[in-house]
Amino acid sequence: MSVDKTFNSDANDTKNLINEFFEMNDFYSADDVQLITKAWERLVELSSQITRPCGEPFYLHPLRVANILAQSKLDATTILACFFHAPEPIHFSIEDIQKEFGKEVASIVEQTSKIMTVSQSSRTLQQSDAIRKMLFALVDDVRIILIKLADKLDRIRNAKSLTEEEQHSVAEEIIDIWAPLADRLGMQAEKNELEDLSLKYTNPAVFQQIKSIVSQKKDERANYLEKATQSILQSAQKSNLQITITSRAKHFYSIYQKMRKRNKEAGELFDLFALRILCNTNADCYTLIGIVHSLWKPLDGRFKDYIAMPKANGYQSLHTTVMCDGRPLEIQIRTYEMHNMAEHGVASHWLYKKGTNHDLVEPEKLELFNKLQELKESHITDENFFKTLKNELLGDEIYVFTPKGDVKKLPAGSNAIDFAYSIHSAIGEKIVAAKADGKIIPLTEPLKNTQIIEVITNPQAHPTENQLKVVKTSKAHQKIHSWLATNDPTFSDKLIQQQKENAEIVVHQKKKRVKSDARPIPEEQTTRKVRIDGSINFLFTLAKCCNPKYPDPIVGYISRIKGVSVHRADCLTYQRIQNKEQRSIDVSWNE
Repeated sequence: MSVDKTFNSDANDTKNLINEFFEMNDFYSADDVQLITKAWERLVELSSQITRPCGEPFYLHPLRVANILAQSKLDATTILACFFHAPEPIHFSIEDIQKEFGKEVASIVEQTSKIMTVSQSSRTLQQSDAIRKMLFALVDDVRIILIKLADKLDRIRNAKSLTEEEQHSVAEEIIDIWAPLADRLGMQAEKNELEDLSLKYTNPAVFQQIKSIVSQKKDERANYLEKATQSILQSAQKSNLQITITSRAKHFYSIYQKMRKRNKEAGELFDLFALRILCNTNADCYTLIGIVHSLWKPLDGRFKDYIAMPKANGYQSLHTTVMCDGRPLEIQIRTYEMHNMAEHGVASHWLYKKGTNHDLVEPEKLELFNKLQELKESHITDENFFKTLKNELLGDEIYVFTPKGDVKKLPAGSNAIDFAYSIHSAIGEKIVAAKADGKIIPLTEPLKNTQIIEVITNPQAHPTENQLKVVKTSKAHQKIHSWLATNDPTFSDKLIQQQKENAEIVVHQKKKRVKSDARPIPEEQTTRKVRIDGSINFLFTLAKCCNPKYPDPIVGYISRIKGVSVHRADCLTYQRIQNKEQRSIDVSWNE
């Protein structure tokens, strides 16, 4: 019995399996090899009698997960955490892991196991909480999410053993959450494979159709691409440029998206293949784009400069589409370093951190991490807010400009109201109209890439409930919601009813999860007698220093540990808190 396509050894030959692992990943030090081997032997010992529903030994999946991350040269600590990322079935406690392999490994395993599975069939507050925990785990240690991504990739690679319903569920979850997250982390290779394999199970007929079309006339396409390649090489040689050109078929999910967007069959699409040019410097990239455009006519609107304006995940490249011999041909131009970053994304932090590369994608430098760090202390549990947050963090993005030339990155589908709030909350609250490239546009119209947006305000204007329904960014949603809850009695009445219904859902869910929750929530934090920023679904604590009681006037302060700390308005302790203005929040007794 061989192990899928990852390893050639027999599934029961555990010594040869780990030897194969080290042969494929021969960069680990002697100490690392000794430690990883020790952990592997411990995993085998604990799980030797456990098999999965498909019949394979339990330990194969953790080894394959470890191998996925080893391909990006992640450290030995991550490999050990991969081995034990599902500790419950093998009865290996977090305390045991810490005792045998250290606190860091134990912490990663503990946090990884806490990330709840996001169920596609239950779009509830519980799902919002699951997304919240998963995204905020990124801030704690990106390796937690990398392990979960590798776990999902291995599961979809080996989905043949699952039932059709399970295959579809896993694939949908990957398309909805994990592939976009891999994209945000800059892990292009993993993102493409996750999408392609998911398409195989969500729409097998289309997957097979695309596969057949791509494989047809292979020689004809190879000759076409080779001719284009030679033209570029000859022109580059005249300019003394050293380059490498590779041709590739676009990944299947990308073709599928083009089919849907253009409403065409795969056979009607011509731009199924692309050329990638790798060079040494940024200046070479721009010289090469000039060479390409001198060889063939570029198509309008298809040139994108991700070097001058990198994507939020750190991705840099020049993209253009040209008409080559009567067919559209997509060409990407980037440096070798940009290519390595595009392939490995945030994992390049480990790939290059021992070298001298100063441009590597470090987790804390990604826009995704900055946004999450800002939101981590928020205790909002509104389902719509988290739907907005998830779409903003994991969806596509656009670049638009202020009249002064400042660049604003917004989620695709954002409108002028979102743009106004991205500049300043006061501008968002007073917006009455907007111009795109000098022409008036509806406030609800989705903005387009590279538009120059001008906001027109009126001091008498204020947010409306209709605006709340159409905005796409979490900031706009949050600010409008807060204003309406404070200033619009009709909205407040609706909100109270909605919060009552949500409270019943939360209580029901807590009862279902109470057996698995090791730490009971203190009574003072579960009471529903305080409304915070218009909501009653916040974690809060009644301050001990002043012991506020209804109907005392109260104020709220977002603490770092206990959620919102509620004080009496005349509390001296509250008055002495430094920078309280930046972290204060509206609170009132829920009557």
